[in-house]
Parts: sequence; structure tokens; C-alpha cells
Amino acid sequence: MPEGKVLAFGAFDLLHPGHLFYLEKAKKLGSELVVVVARDKTIEQEKGHAPVQSEKERLEIVNALKAVDRAVLGEKGGNRLSVIAREMPEVIALGHDHKIAKKEIETYLAEQGLSCKIVRLPSFRRKKFKSSLTRKKIRRGKDELGLDKMSF
Repeated sequence: MPEGKVLAFGAFDLLHPGHLFYLEKAKKLGSELVVVVARDKTIEQEKGHAPVQSEKERLEIVNALKAVDRAVLGEKGGNRLSVIAREMPEVIALGHDHKIAKKEIETYLAEQGLSCKIVRLPSFRRKKFKSSLTRKKIRRGKDELGLDKMSF
């Protein structure tokens, strides 16, 4: 088994099999998987909508997953990449649709005098398992049921 800490990132809102695939693949890259769960405010800024589940709920769910050794919340302010310096991983595992560029992470690592491997993992049936698709299904069902006061 590979040795070392792997750091994975994500919102993990409306957890689905694609998230599980990503985390299981990330776990195989090292001996310890630490998952950084995005803050509510970060999701609002980056995705343009509030998460369905709060950061505390998402953190609790991710912490309960078999592949995950430990989950932590992302940074509250400042540089969102500073968690890398705090956790000191040997590997950073990015999801196939993670918006951050590998070059941005490489620049941050160089500025901090850090070194680690960066891996972009493949998707798992992405036409079927994506949080945005799940959100659309919920909206459609909500509309059909006349539940227009719920926000997704």
C-alpha cells in the first residue's frame, strides 16, 4: 500500500456515488485520506448558490465514510490553499471537475517551499452522478409536487 497522507477537496453537497468513487480512488493513493469540505460561503462564491446541506452536516457525513480517515472544514478566510501547508500531504487528489487549476496549486507549493504530487482523478459516470443533476431532479420533483417554497 502506498504510504503518506492524501488531501482531497470538495463541497460534497448532496453526496452521490461519484463522490464515493472519487474518495475511494483518492484513498488508494496513500495510507491516510484527509478530506477538506468546502465552507458554505466558499460554495456560494464559487458555484453561485448556497449548499443544500450545511457545512457541519456535510462534514459529519464525509467523516462517516469508510474511505475517509479524517475530514476538516476548509479555510474561513484568507488563502483557501493554506490547508495544504497545515496538513502537509504527500499527494493532493483533485476531482475531475474541481475548478482549481493544477498550476495554481503548484505555484502555491513553490511559494511555501512545499512539494507533493498532484493527481487529477477520473469521473465516475458523470452524466448520471453530478450534484447539479441531483439538484435539477429535486427542483423538477418539487415543482411537480407544488413545493415551491423549498430552495435547492
